[in-house]
Amino acid sequence: MLETLTTFLFGRLSLESFPYHEPIVVATFFAVMLGGIALVAALSYFKLWGYLWKEWFTTVDHKRIGIMYMILGLIMLLRGFADAIMMRAQQAIAFNGSEGYLNSHHFDQVFTAHGVIMIFFVAMPLVTGLMNYVVPLQIGARDVSFPFLNNFSFWMTVGGAVLIMASLFIGEFARTGWLAYPPLSGLEASPDVGVDYYIWALQVAGVGTTLSGINLICTIIKMRAPGMTMMKMPVFTWTSLCTNVLIVASFPILTAVLVLLSLDRYVGTHFFTNDMGGNPMMYVNLIWIWGHPEVYILILPCFGIFSEVTSTFTGKKLFGYTSMVYATVVITILSYLVWLHHFFTMGSGASVNSFFGITTMIISIPTGAKIFNWLFTMYRGRIRFELPMMWTIAFMLTFVIGGMTGVLLAVPPADFVLHNSLFLIAHFHNVIIGGVLFGLFAGIYYWWPKAFGFRLDPFWGKMSFWFWVIGFYFAFMPLYVLGLMGVTRRLRVFEDPSLQIWFQIAAFGAVLIALGIGSFLIQIAVSILKRKQLVDVTGDPWHGRTLEWATSSPPPDYNFAFTPVIHDNDAWWDMKKRGYVRPLEGFRPIHMPSNTGAGIILAGLSTALGFALIWHIWWLAAVSFIGLLAVAIGHTFNYNRDFHIPVDEVVRTENERTRLLSGQV
Repeated sequence: MLETLTTFLFGRLSLESFPYHEPIVVATFFAVMLGGIALVAALSYFKLWGYLWKEWFTTVDHKRIGIMYMILGLIMLLRGFADAIMMRAQQAIAFNGSEGYLNSHHFDQVFTAHGVIMIFFVAMPLVTGLMNYVVPLQIGARDVSFPFLNNFSFWMTVGGAVLIMASLFIGEFARTGWLAYPPLSGLEASPDVGVDYYIWALQVAGVGTTLSGINLICTIIKMRAPGMTMMKMPVFTWTSLCTNVLIVASFPILTAVLVLLSLDRYVGTHFFTNDMGGNPMMYVNLIWIWGHPEVYILILPCFGIFSEVTSTFTGKKLFGYTSMVYATVVITILSYLVWLHHFFTMGSGASVNSFFGITTMIISIPTGAKIFNWLFTMYRGRIRFELPMMWTIAFMLTFVIGGMTGVLLAVPPADFVLHNSLFLIAHFHNVIIGGVLFGLFAGIYYWWPKAFGFRLDPFWGKMSFWFWVIGFYFAFMPLYVLGLMGVTRRLRVFEDPSLQIWFQIAAFGAVLIALGIGSFLIQIAVSILKRKQLVDVTGDPWHGRTLEWATSSPPPDYNFAFTPVIHDNDAWWDMKKRGYVRPLEGFRPIHMPSNTGAGIILAGLSTALGFALIWHIWWLAAVSFIGLLAVAIGHTFNYNRDFHIPVDEVVRTENERTRLLSGQV
């Protein structure tokens, strides 16, 4: 009777579910717990809980939501990088009979969690955060199309991250690799909760990502300022539009394939088993039909960032705007025709492999065209080597290497040799770090003054830059060498002592990257402390060319008191040439959506539902689901979600902005 009651109350959860026998996990738990207690105590001491709830947690302002996405991405970067440095340290010492310090069970969880966190909870929040902050400002909109949906999307992403972090201390994470291929992710090979954590964390976060994509598409299509035709949109807005089209088209596929996998695990279906009519290769096809567009979901916004940065810091219009737009659209379309190059080795046959090899080589053409556009923009320009431009140049040098190795892997016979080797790992990190992360850092440095009104400290920024760039080459160039030597990926221990020096060099590179991350965090802290000294500009600190620089830094809640009229694709540059003068009269009250706590409550209930399904706590699942329905229905009756900013407040804010921007126009 007692056992039945315990099972009903806690499902599969028991004392054995807590990994108290893993000293690394226990030490991490106490460190996180102490840090959490210190944070709660600090927030309570300074009485910040009410402020955070009213102004941030419940906000529907796209700018604050964008900043929170960025904060989430940076927090998860620390967790994901901790996994990376643990792997590198293990591989650097696991020679000459040494087993290292990670057992195989723990090591498999580490490399799976690293991949999942870095893609879903570092790169995606950082990219989404930049799009959320910048796109409405660039198109002259006061907010996104569905402000409440924006808040809900963010907190669903946080919910997925919470489930991932919970797996560190309650139960365990998947040991399948970041794409969880069956039959390894099936119930027979993985009867524990690790794969369930994987499924429900991605399902919860995936809902947020999909809704965010719908929101931004509607915003770009329907809320552009008068005169801003499609071919007058900034390139970053174009790349954001294509990115969100890919999100809306591909993330439902991820949702569907995870539903089928969960049915295999929960109710005994056989979609992806080796028997009873199932086919594991169908899972691989479906996951990569989502997975390859996902790569371009990450890189396309960064291409937009580099376009804005290159134009601004050379003092020139972007070379070949039209060709840049067409190249972006071509990449968006072709990204759906290359997924099978991720598994040439599955035995599809020469015809299928040839088709996907050719399409993979074709997609490199528009990408190469973008590189030449940036180079021609720089040609005869007055280049200013500020931090955003430094990251852009580092990207161009690094990404070309990754692109060339990618074309090599597009050749099926070469891929047969290199596919399961460290060469592929080096290539993937070459394009994701050299393309996505370098682009995100360029975007952070470029738009930071717009968001906060002061620049980041350049000394610590350059320290971070050089540690990152040099560390990257030390960390991943040896993996190309090891891959060509035939070293298989995902190995924990090695027998050939001649390989150790290469892993030690890679581990040294990881240490340099850690110093780069540390320098970046120090830079933020120093910049905040020195912000009064660093406020040397407002409005347009970089002499940017797009519309977001037409507002003060930081912008007010409503972005624009007067909707701007666009005449050129370099909107702000064109307005300055026309002698734009900020209006001083004719102000009206501004209608804005009110903050709401429904988003965080719905996301919290969704997270509780995911946790209950992971541990088979069916009563909690039922309560969470009913609560979800009740809050969602109740929110639809909340008619008082809007407020008006009165005329005198608008006049006061605009007069202050005019004073700050005097002499800038």
